[in-house]
Amino acid sequence: MGAKNLHLEHLEDEIINQGIDGGRGAINFLQGLRDMMKGNSNSSVNMTVKWDGAPAIFCGKHPETGQFFVAKKSLFTKAQLHYTSEQQIKDAPELSGDLQTKFLEAFKHLSKLNFSKILQGDLMFTSSDKKMTTIDGESFITFGPNTITYAVQTDSELGKKIAGAKLGIVFHTTYTGSTIEDLGASFGADISKLGNSSDVWVDDAEYRDVSGKGSMTAAETVKLTQELSKTGKAFHGIKKKDLEKFRELQTAIAKKGAGATYKTYCNSLIRQQKYNPSYDGYMKHFENYWRDKVVGKVKTEKTKQIKREIGDSILNELRSLKKFITNLTAFMGHLVTAKQMVINVLNRVKSIGTFKKTANGFEVVNPEGYVAIDKTGSAVKLVDRMEFAYNNFTAQKNWDK
Repeated sequence: MGAKNLHLEHLEDEIINQGIDGGRGAINFLQGLRDMMKGNSNSSVNMTVKWDGAPAIFCGKHPETGQFFVAKKSLFTKAQLHYTSEQQIKDAPELSGDLQTKFLEAFKHLSKLNFSKILQGDLMFTSSDKKMTTIDGESFITFGPNTITYAVQTDSELGKKIAGAKLGIVFHTTYTGSTIEDLGASFGADISKLGNSSDVWVDDAEYRDVSGKGSMTAAETVKLTQELSKTGKAFHGIKKKDLEKFRELQTAIAKKGAGATYKTYCNSLIRQQKYNPSYDGYMKHFENYWRDKVVGKVKTEKTKQIKREIGDSILNELRSLKKFITNLTAFMGHLVTAKQMVINVLNRVKSIGTFKKTANGFEVVNPEGYVAIDKTGSAVKLVDRMEFAYNNFTAQKNWDK
């Protein structure tokens, strides 16, 4: 049984999050995916599609009262916020506007299903979210809960089901426990026993390759194996004591100026559509952020000087790790390249078209990504961060999460 499923980390960040074990685990994940995609049924990794829905909804029968409820992620706060009636949703100060409307619709329609366990899913649409759209001369039903717009051909079987539904949701996580506080998460959701309601379109997030396109060719397998070999070689160049010192520094930096961490530096490059992290680039990022955002935000010269000295001390420690940071950058780079090879193959299989809405129409994009789950229940995100982050910053949003 896993912890509550509130946040998934990117594969390449696991070495910073979990240390040496995280780095080794990242390589093992990709090796397992390679085995799965070349047709090895003994692969240790399963795959789910990461849908770009919003908001996240938790629903099912309360473990103590047996009452049906819907909830946000605040179900797992001290207050354990959840809603067992439409009136509670209307009275909840934390739900207003479009979010309140979404939860009213979710309660009304999801209560028509038969829940034996608590499930977490991403809301894909309500009746008012669906639109009839022509894309390249073809008629589609479209809905775009977040960054990606999903498009289904109007005359397809799936299109007919979605056209008749008043709400659509994709479930991806199951929770079990005798109380809300004790709930544990396991990735995946069995939707076969929920029953049927024409008002609700339900899917799970399981990756299905019905076309055979999601298998790697022999050449692709060789290329991925070579990249994984480079990743492993770079990994062996990382010393555990240097990694732990770097992680401690990152924790200290996050407390004093979160924007100066290495992960934030990498994210800033993704926003700029140029993922090319380097030791020199990180040093420059740290210096600029510390000067402008940490020192620059305090008023008195005395406090500024204290902040400068703290920054200089951290910078000197980072500089002492130049060789390590260079090796870390190489390792993460090879990992991203190998991950992208996997994503490119997975993206060949599509049951629903995915587009980005622009001022001039629609551009074809890939799904948000995938979630890799190993036999222990551990899970990480596989996302083309360059494409999805760029789309996330530039897409026309239908509503504000």
